[in-house]
Amino acid sequence: MTRPLDDLPVPVTVLGAGAWGTALAAQAATRQPTLLWARDAAQAEAIATTRLNQRYLPGIALPAALRVTADLDAALAHAGAPGARGLFIIGTPMAALRETLARLPEGSAAMWLCKGFEAGSGLLGHEIALQAAPRVRTGVLSGPSFAQEVARGQPTALVAASRDAALCQAAMQALHGGSLRVYSSPDPVGVEVGGAVKNVLAIATGIADGMALGLNARAALITRGLAEMTRLGLALGAMAETFMGLSGLGDLVLTATGDLSRNRRVGLRLAAGVSLKQILHELGHVAEGVYSAETVLNRARTLGVEMPITEAVVAVLRGELAPRAAVAALMTREARAEH
Repeated sequence: MTRPLDDLPVPVTVLGAGAWGTALAAQAATRQPTLLWARDAAQAEAIATTRLNQRYLPGIALPAALRVTADLDAALAHAGAPGARGLFIIGTPMAALRETLARLPEGSAAMWLCKGFEAGSGLLGHEIALQAAPRVRTGVLSGPSFAQEVARGQPTALVAASRDAALCQAAMQALHGGSLRVYSSPDPVGVEVGGAVKNVLAIATGIADGMALGLNARAALITRGLAEMTRLGLALGAMAETFMGLSGLGDLVLTATGDLSRNRRVGLRLAAGVSLKQILHELGHVAEGVYSAETVLNRARTLGVEMPITEAVVAVLRGELAPRAAVAALMTREARAEH
């Protein structure tokens, strides 16, 4: 049973001043002493002075209570001081998670926002943490959430997942309230698989929508994509019910259908015949599904898990199949039982 939240302050340090890190820092600052760390000193100064992150969240005013710094030592001390019961929130891309975790003070508490598998190793966040920061209490914060809406204070529900129940409680204590609801989960594996695979499936749905295949096709892709996600998660030790929750079905529906989804936009532009290189140049932001699709497929193959939609997306991203040919390949698969 979750204990009632108390009113004691929880110092929060958000490491990474991209869209998602800044958005969550803005919300945390309305309730807790919050420090946002930006790697670039000029960006940190601009955010602190203008109260805007013009590059990632243009036009959205940040609360006056949010402190911003480029001093990493100060950022680590804010949430990592002994006895401070602080919380680190890592808002970097997956490629920087290992490096960031390794810098955290021993015994500190941290949750990451990034979604995907690490390129090269094919590891999920909790597996990276075991290698890079075995003496840090860790978990993942995920769910159906666009950064712009979180930054504007629009209603959002997230899930804090860790096998450390006290860490989940700390995340809820730090962030739950106002327009932000935070649920807890003991299944970081399932939450991470959902966050990684939904980006790949959003590319597939964007391709289908860009080809004007219709709402039937969209519903089929989302449903069968959820089945792929669940198969991989179960093979990795996840709980089946996680995939019917916020970080599974919830995040998949949002990312596959929402106009703010970068991964969906990748699929739409691929269907229009635009090269992947040009699409990524136009986005100007990270679309995690592009970088994690191949890793997801490799991990699935190692485990003997069948993921035909993911396989089709990888073939399109590699340039091995045109979008229309990928759809045809999926539609001509043999008939089989649904479950």
